[in-house]
Amino acid sequence: MTEKSDAEPNGDLCIRTLAMPADTNANGDIFGGWLLSQMDVGGGVFASKVAKSRTVTVAIEAMNFRKPVYVGDLVSVHANLVRVGRTSMTVHLEAWALRRREEHPFLVTDGNFTYVSIDDHGRPQPISRIDPPIAT
Repeated sequence: MTEKSDAEPNGDLCIRTLAMPADTNANGDIFGGWLLSQMDVGGGVFASKVAKSRTVTVAIEAMNFRKPVYVGDLVSVHANLVRVGRTSMTVHLEAWALRRREEHPFLVTDGNFTYVSIDDHGRPQPISRIDPPIAT
């Protein structure tokens, strides 16, 4: 994937949060696991909207940690639908950071997450195809 530092975020805005001191690693940077968690929360919101049901994360692939996130950065997660199968979908997620005193956000992390639509008993169920899939 090409560097997108001068680009704009792509897809639906799913979550926006502030990186806080409690989210840092031993080096004082925001812990990668925290960022991954924020991406999964945002992707889950998007996947549930597409599936019109509960969804669960079953795979994360092609994660690219491009730039560090620092305390005080405003982090936004954006989602694009890549593929819809019978019970699962792949969503490309991008995390962008806006740093204090900077005008434009920059891409910090992106990757593909796979979600499965589940019923009330936690079993996979077909994704409704009544409406066309959300593509952004």
